[in-house]
Amino acid sequence: METTHKIFFKNSSDMCEVESDTVDLLITSPPYPMVEMWDSLFSSLNEEIGNALKEERGKKAFELMHYELDKVWKETARVLKLGGLACINIGDATRNINRNFQLFPNHVKIANFFQDNGFIELPCILWRKPTNSPTKFLGSGMLPPNAYITLEHEYILVLRKGENKRKIPTKSEYRYNSAYFWEERNKWFSDVWEDIRGTSQSLNNNYSKKKLRERSGAFPIDLSYRLINMFSIYGDTVLDPFWGTGTTSMAAMISTRNSIGYEINSEFRALFKKNVKKIKKIGDSINENRLHQHIEFINRYKKQDKEIKYNAINYKFPVITKQEKDILLYSIKKCSDIDNQFIVDYEKFEFEPKIKLIQSRLMP
Repeated sequence: METTHKIFFKNSSDMCEVESDTVDLLITSPPYPMVEMWDSLFSSLNEEIGNALKEERGKKAFELMHYELDKVWKETARVLKLGGLACINIGDATRNINRNFQLFPNHVKIANFFQDNGFIELPCILWRKPTNSPTKFLGSGMLPPNAYITLEHEYILVLRKGENKRKIPTKSEYRYNSAYFWEERNKWFSDVWEDIRGTSQSLNNNYSKKKLRERSGAFPIDLSYRLINMFSIYGDTVLDPFWGTGTTSMAAMISTRNSIGYEINSEFRALFKKNVKKIKKIGDSINENRLHQHIEFINRYKKQDKEIKYNAINYKFPVITKQEKDILLYSIKKCSDIDNQFIVDYEKFEFEPKIKLIQSRLMP
């Protein structure tokens, strides 16, 4: 197995390097309109945005910011294959404009764009980030009626290009090797995720003489890894038009998928190269955790005297369904860096379980 990961340091409103109908999956988290940390970026793209913010014309600034994002979404619609999926992590914004506290529903604007441009909206995921904040309200304290609800979740929109599902050959080996476990399906395909923590948005500026932007909207690798495994198969191509620190590419490398990333700030490349040096260790750790968690699940399942009919072909443990039999995980063997392109070679992930598998009469 070999995968290729290309990075283009330019505005993704023009992805001329990517041919139409060639990308299998989009995973991204764009700058959030009307969240203050992104004001300067949006203003640099359109000076009218900066003027609207100074004049406290919130609705106008909100519309103009989404107009800039729409340029990227148009390119996304072009490069995705028919049946390809777009997974977009986006949070709504709250802000005081003219001393009026209000919500700016970013997820609605983005969903509407894709619906108007040939996409089918599928059930979305509410990502509830764990928080240590004791404050669950804004406004007037204990006195009704002027307190405000605190936003404690973001959205992961899931949209499909076209009305029909993606067509994959019936006996595709890559598809069967890419299967997830029965218990993973039950957890991953829930519409509320509470088990994935957010990533710190502060950045260390020591990777370059030039100053990186002080904060990044990076999401955790667990989030992109999960989405990649839910909605693509080995050898697919994953696109992130708001690449940032390269989390999507890292997850694609570990998941044995190809990736393409676009990022306007080339200073992030140094940080990504530093992180890639640890990619094998990270990938092997994720693989081990998945397999150990499966064995723990099987042990609990057996204790309930439930029948288990199948065994995995590539690993020495039972699985619940026939579709899981061919699960195969890969370990990164080598990662080569050529300009802004990374080539990754793989080998089968060998597994020595640290958790003893309970033997029972149900075991074939």
